[in-house]
Amino acid sequence: MIESWRWYGAYDNIQLGEIAQTGAEGIVTALHEIPYGEVWTRELIASRRKQIEDAGFTWVMAESLPVHERIKRGDGDLSSMFANYRQSLANLAAEGVGAVCYNFMPLLDWTRTDLNAPVQGGGTCLRFDAVRMAAFEIYMLEREDAVDDYPAEVLPRAAAWFKSSTEASRTALLNAIMSGLPGAFDRYDIDGLREALKFYDDLTEDDLRENCKRFLVEVVPAAEKLGIRLCVHPDDPPRDILGMPRIVSNAEDIAWIMCAVDSQSNGLTLCAGSLGADPANDVQAIARQFADRIHFAHLRNVATERDGSFEEAQHLAGDTDMVNLIGTILDEENRRRTEGRLDWQIVMRPDHGHELLSDAKRCNPPGYPMIGRLRGLAELRGVICALESKDHTLR
Repeated sequence: MIESWRWYGAYDNIQLGEIAQTGAEGIVTALHEIPYGEVWTRELIASRRKQIEDAGFTWVMAESLPVHERIKRGDGDLSSMFANYRQSLANLAAEGVGAVCYNFMPLLDWTRTDLNAPVQGGGTCLRFDAVRMAAFEIYMLEREDAVDDYPAEVLPRAAAWFKSSTEASRTALLNAIMSGLPGAFDRYDIDGLREALKFYDDLTEDDLRENCKRFLVEVVPAAEKLGIRLCVHPDDPPRDILGMPRIVSNAEDIAWIMCAVDSQSNGLTLCAGSLGADPANDVQAIARQFADRIHFAHLRNVATERDGSFEEAQHLAGDTDMVNLIGTILDEENRRRTEGRLDWQIVMRPDHGHELLSDAKRCNPPGYPMIGRLRGLAELRGVICALESKDHTLR
């Protein structure tokens, strides 16, 4: 696997020189300063690529080239949006960036209720607490029908949390949920979020699927001609959020997307943490089923709870058997190499991580600390080395 590290460029307090000390060889990044829907110019891509290469790395994955919310909603004439996306793909390909991660989650890219939940032994992690999320939706946002989205056991606990909550704790909850908004600048208060959600009032799962297929039909053929691999990221968490549908939450969803445009350029980001947040998902089985379409692997782990809550676990702990999952990815790499493919390696990165030791002082984007990810990468690297040593056919 190609060991990589996600880097947020000017928005990242971790420098490329520090990343070099992790042993990662590739950088996963994006032009985060470009507004969604606008073209990534070749000049800006070249400048970022040079910055990365001058530090001794290769830009191995664009994460993410965002899909504009209008495309997800299917709003009006989208021809210019699709044209801009195709042009950005062409510019990336011209500068040697051959893979692009994207997601199709409406409004929120990811959702957590706690950005600094304590973990055993010290440090903090990201957490999704079903009780607090229910309290937010039912009592703070006052979303109609929100009570129908939570188990009966959660509802009285949500009411109790809200009754005992302070203004500070409610503000912290709102801020945590808003951290999942895409981009660097957009954030909403409660009234602003209510207004934003109105644009999705009539959006059904079927609508979102149709809009996703339209996007794929418009961009996958271009990606195929350019030699670019698109990798859809699963929903995080894999469930409807704030009354909005999700369509990349399980094996059935992924199969639908892969079949919508049947092409190797229409691939999957295997995010073990996102898929693993639903105990009904067998992450190992999903990896086996779609192995030939996996172009990117986010290796992280979560520990789930009966009420729908989950939190980021250590990379080799949690509910997913990470050793066996890595074995599946290595088997797929071996299959591709046996076929004689030059692009047989799969890009991976240690996704998320606990904030440990001095991480809290760095104030980096939630889930992306230095020490926590360094620990995760070291652990994952050890598993890979052990599996490759055990099975010499993988060497």
